Amino acid sequence: MEKTLEQKPTDCLKVVLFGPESTGKTSLAEELAHHYNTLYVPEFSRILAETKATQGMMLTKDDVLPIAVGQMQLENKQAYKCNRLLICDTDLLETEVYAKYYYEGYCPDSVEKYARINHYDLYLLTYIDVPWEADGIRDQPKNRLQMYHMFEQALIDLKRPYVVVKGSFEERLQICKTQIDKLLKQND
Repeated sequence: MEKTLEQKPTDCLKVVLFGPESTGKTSLAEELAHHYNTLYVPEFSRILAETKATQGMMLTKDDVLPIAVGQMQLENKQAYKCNRLLICDTDLLETEVYAKYYYEGYCPDSVEKYARINHYDLYLLTYIDVPWEADGIRDQPKNRLQMYHMFEQALIDLKRPYVVVKGSFEERLQICKTQIDKLLKQND
């Protein structure tokens, strides 16, 4: 099963929208993919959470590994179909941060291992300066700053390249475009 967490080799640059819930990651991912005429990888944990919610169930620690596998299947599939840039709505490091938060420090070793091995060219860390919106899945309106610091610390600990994204949606979008344009130019 461990190999299912591995990135398949591609030539595309990978950018991750990263951070706490309800900070605009999905909206930014969709808009950036449209702007750069490429694809984005949706958040598999949301897909699974919504499916389970329709059955009256919630995510559990037993879902962490299937979430990670599902995320990597989506990413690997999109990486072969995108142009030279792939926008990822999340990654295994985000899965790890959430797992450890929700399940008292628990995260499968294989998820932690591949959260460190898999490579991304840039992380766009979304700040909590936008209103939290309930949607039936989100559940952390009060712990947003704590969650933000956990996400940022994970990037710092692993020395990942990141930029904080703040402001209105338009300001956030411009920050993202500026950083992605720099990345594309550096890799011409």
